[in-house]
Amino acid sequence: MRTVRVVLTGATGFIGSAVLRELRRLREERGHSLAIRAVGRRRGAGLIGVDPLVGAGQAGAGQADADEWADADLADPRTLAGVCEGADVLLHLAALVAADEESCVAVNVRGTEALMAEAVRAGVDRSVHLSTAAVYGLGPYRGIAVDEVVPAPVSPASRTRLAGEAHALAAGASVLRPGLVLGAGDRWVVPALAELLGAVPALWDGGRARMSLTEVEDLARLITHAGLTGALPGGRIWHAGHPEPVPLAALVETLAREGIVAAPDRTLPLAACLEQLRASDTRLRARQFSLFAEDFWFDSREVWSAAECPAGPGPLDRLASSAQWYRDLLKGRAA
Repeated sequence: MRTVRVVLTGATGFIGSAVLRELRRLREERGHSLAIRAVGRRRGAGLIGVDPLVGAGQAGAGQADADEWADADLADPRTLAGVCEGADVLLHLAALVAADEESCVAVNVRGTEALMAEAVRAGVDRSVHLSTAAVYGLGPYRGIAVDEVVPAPVSPASRTRLAGEAHALAAGASVLRPGLVLGAGDRWVVPALAELLGAVPALWDGGRARMSLTEVEDLARLITHAGLTGALPGGRIWHAGHPEPVPLAALVETLAREGIVAAPDRTLPLAACLEQLRASDTRLRARQFSLFAEDFWFDSREVWSAAECPAGPGPLDRLASSAQWYRDLLKGRAA
C-alpha cells in the first residue's frame, strides 16, 4: 500500500489537533498508510520528529500523532521553504485571530500565499484550506449559499482570512467555511455563550435564532476525508456547518441539561436584551451577541454529499462527549 504523505498546519490548535486525532485513527484503526508532517512555530505534546515523511510505521504509529515536526512560521515566508516537499496532501488549518491588522495580514494573507506557492512548487496533489463563515460579517443570514451575499468581514482576522482564501483558490485548494465549532478544546463559542447568558439571563427572543454549528470531530472527518480522497473539486469554496441549523433554544437546553449553563427562566425581546447587555460588565458586545441571538446559518448540505462523508448526528447529539471539558473550563474561569 502506497504511503500518503500529509502536511498539516495548525496541528496544535483546536481544529488541527482534532484532525491529527482523525489521521491517527485512520492509521491505527483503518490501516491507512499515512505519513504526517506537522508544521508550526511550537511543537505540541505528542508530536515527534523523525526523518522527513518516512512512513508511519517507522515513527512508532500509535505512540505519536505526527511523524515529523517542521519548524516554520507563517509570518516569515522564508521559513516555509521545503515544508511541502514530497507531500501528497496539504491541510492548511492555521490562522491568526488577533486585533492587530498587520499581524493578521502577515499570517493569514502573506503566509497563506507563501505556503500555497510551496505546495504548487512541490507538486502537492490536493489541498484543503480552512477559512470561516465569519467572512460574511454581521447577519442575519438565513440559509445562504456560498457567496450568495457579498462577504463583508468586520474584524482584522476575518478580513485577512477572506483575503487568504484567494491564494488558496488560485492554488487549487478546496476552501471550507465552517460556522461555529463546538467540542473539547473550544475556548470561544460555548464560553462566550455562557458569559452572555450570565450578562443577560434570559432566552433571547424566545431562542428562535438558528445558527450553523459543527462538532469539531465531524469537521475533522470532513477535512481529512476531503484531503485524502480528493472527493471535493478544488478551487471552490464550501460551507462546512452541519446540514441542519440549530435553534438557540435547543442549544441552550442541551447545555443546561449537561450542567454547562443555567437554564433561563424567562424570555426577553432583542431590544431589551441589548439594553441589558450594554448595562452589564461583560467584555462581549452586540456583535458577539448577534452571532447567537440572530439567524446566522449557511446552506452546508452540498459539501457533505460532494465529499461522500456522512455529516453525523449533529452537534447537540455530540455535546455529551465534551460536556466535562466545558464544565471544567467554565469552572476554572469562574474561580
